[in-house]
Amino acid sequence: MDEPVKYPRPATIFAAICAIIFCIVGVFGNTVTIIALIRCPKLRLHATTFFVLSLSISDLLFCLINLPLMADRYIHQEWRMGDALCKVFPVILYGNVALSLLNMVAITVNRYIIISYYEYYSKLYSKLSIWIQLFAIWSVAFLIMLPPSLGIWGELGLNKSTFSCTINKKDGKSPKQFIFLVGFVIPCLVIIVSYTCIYLKVRQSNNNLKSHRSNPKERSSKRERDDRRLTKLMLLIFACFLFCFLPLMCVNVFDDDTTIPTLHVCASILAWASSVVNPIIYVASNKQYRLAYAKLFNVVKSTITVSDSRQLSNSCPRTTRNATTHNLTQGYTKV
Repeated sequence: MDEPVKYPRPATIFAAICAIIFCIVGVFGNTVTIIALIRCPKLRLHATTFFVLSLSISDLLFCLINLPLMADRYIHQEWRMGDALCKVFPVILYGNVALSLLNMVAITVNRYIIISYYEYYSKLYSKLSIWIQLFAIWSVAFLIMLPPSLGIWGELGLNKSTFSCTINKKDGKSPKQFIFLVGFVIPCLVIIVSYTCIYLKVRQSNNNLKSHRSNPKERSSKRERDDRRLTKLMLLIFACFLFCFLPLMCVNVFDDDTTIPTLHVCASILAWASSVVNPIIYVASNKQYRLAYAKLFNVVKSTITVSDSRQLSNSCPRTTRNATTHNLTQGYTKV
C-alpha cells in the first residue's frame, strides 16, 4: 500500500475555506447568470447564449456537488461519503472540465462562423442544430469517463494515500493521459486555432476598411462591432479557464504520485476558481450581459417592493393605511 501523503494542515484548512467561499459565490453567480440570460429576449436570439448557458449550468453543478465534498474532504483529511459517491465524484469532476472546454469549442466555432461566414450562419445555427450540438457536447464530455466507470480501463475509487476519489490504475494502466488528451489538449488546440483564424479574419477586414476609408458605407456596422466585443469576451473566458485549469491538469498527469502536496492543493484551488470567475467576467466585460443582470435585479427589486407594500396594506388599519399610502405618494412625488 502507498504511504499516505502528508498535506500541510494550514494548506488543507485554506483549501476548505476557499471551497466553501467558491461554493457560495459560484452558486449565486451562476444561478443569477442562468436566470438573467433566460429572461433576456435579445440575448436568447444569439446561439452563443445557449452555449454560455450550458457552461453556466456545468459550473453550477460543480459548485453544488464537487465543492462541498472538497471542503469536507480537506477539513477531515479523509473521504466520509461512501463508495457510491466516491465513484460519482470523479465523473462529475473530470467530465465537468471536458464539458466546459467543449462548450468553449462550440462558442469559438460559433464566433468564427458568424465573423467569417455570416451568410451561412442562420442555416448552421437553427434551433435544432443548436440542441444537437448541446446534446453532443454533454454526451462526449461524460462518455470519456465511461471506461474507468465500467472498470474497463482504470477504475474509479478512493486513493487512500491522498484521501481523494479519482481515477486509479487497474492492472497497471490508467486512462488519465488519454482523458487529458481528448478532454483538454485537443479542445484547447481547436480553440486556439479558431481564435487565430478569427484574428486573421478581423485583421484582414480592418485592412480592407482602411483601404476604402473614403467610402462611409464600408465602415463596420453595429452588428460587427458587437460580434467582435462578444468574441473578445469569450476569448477572455477561455484564457481564464486555461490559467485556472492547466496547472491542475499538469500536476495530475506529471506528478500523479503527489510528491509535492502543497502544489496539488494550490492547483486545485486555482481550478475551483474557474467556476466562479465567469459571471464576474460577463459583468465586467460586456454591456449586453450587464443589462441582462440589471433587468433581473430590477425585477426582483420591484417584486420585493410590491410584496412589502401589500403586506403593509394588509397589516395596517384602514385609517392608518390611507395615511401611509398618502405619505408614500407624497414621498414619491417629491422624489
